[in-house]
Amino acid sequence: MSAKSRLRLGIFTSYRLRLKRQRWRVRAFRKRRELKPVKTRTNLIKPDDIILFSTMRNEKIRLPYFLRYYRDLGINHFIFVDNDSDDGSREFLAEQPDVSLWSTTKSYKKARFGVDWLNWLQSKYGHKHWTLTVDVDEFLVYPFSDTRSLRALTDWLDASSIPSFGAMLLDMYPKGQIDKSPYRSGQDPFEIASWFDSGNYTIAKNKKYANLWIQGGPRMRSFFQDDPKSAPALNKIPLVKWDRKYTYVSSTHTLLPRGLNKVYQEWGGEQVSGCLLHAKFLDTFGIKAKEELERGQHYANSHEYKAYHEALLDNPDLWCKWSEKYINWRQLEILGLMSKGNWA
Repeated sequence: MSAKSRLRLGIFTSYRLRLKRQRWRVRAFRKRRELKPVKTRTNLIKPDDIILFSTMRNEKIRLPYFLRYYRDLGINHFIFVDNDSDDGSREFLAEQPDVSLWSTTKSYKKARFGVDWLNWLQSKYGHKHWTLTVDVDEFLVYPFSDTRSLRALTDWLDASSIPSFGAMLLDMYPKGQIDKSPYRSGQDPFEIASWFDSGNYTIAKNKKYANLWIQGGPRMRSFFQDDPKSAPALNKIPLVKWDRKYTYVSSTHTLLPRGLNKVYQEWGGEQVSGCLLHAKFLDTFGIKAKEELERGQHYANSHEYKAYHEALLDNPDLWCKWSEKYINWRQLEILGLMSKGNWA
């Protein structure tokens, strides 16, 4: 392909992606009607606050530790969408002084798995803020997170003109069968799910969006061993200096404009990155998987939850002889799962 042809293709691709971004933004604007305010405290948000955004359903048992973890990390305000919980989650969150809460009974699937709802709320309340978008079973660790607040990281990213921060989703699991140790509300989930795969990952570049696509870990080897290409994606871009013209495309895997997806150094070197410790595999997982399979509200006709449900009938042990026990972020950096880049 000639240089002129490549230039034309690049211009055409950029134009199409701008149109797509505008379409997602309009869609999010329309989907705002599905959200009903339960308790809004957004008047308390200060100009430099770091805001966490999340969609959840029936997660009351997880919420106390989740809130404590991110408060300690440096989150100033939480914005939640509750998708028709019936376990007391909504009532619990409404009582929290740093939480603003919306609810909806509408289809999670038809809201592009909650992306439309959060895109609207981020556009309205996240503009010019550092925003962290995570599920309630995801816990961010980053270089020096044991001694430096999230504010220290975002200040450094601002000073370095880096608008987005990548984090690999690291599935954590117990040693032994998943339902062996009951999880208690408020408990650190990594007292139970303290193991992870240090290798067994594949990585590829998505040419269209310029993001990396990572797969592997215990979910690939235990639930998708017969169809590894269908294993869940582990690449995430959860931390962004938000602008109302931005939009998530597919969960937090992909953003537009696509320049935000380049959370890596393409020509050598390392860019600062983190991990999201994924506390999915607790004893509550079997019930959750069955519920979500019955609801049918997840991607690809709930293909992922079908795989979970079938495998969980045998109550599997995800631990193997190559499993590593989690110690701290330095261990993850040594293993090449995250990097401190130039942040010293």
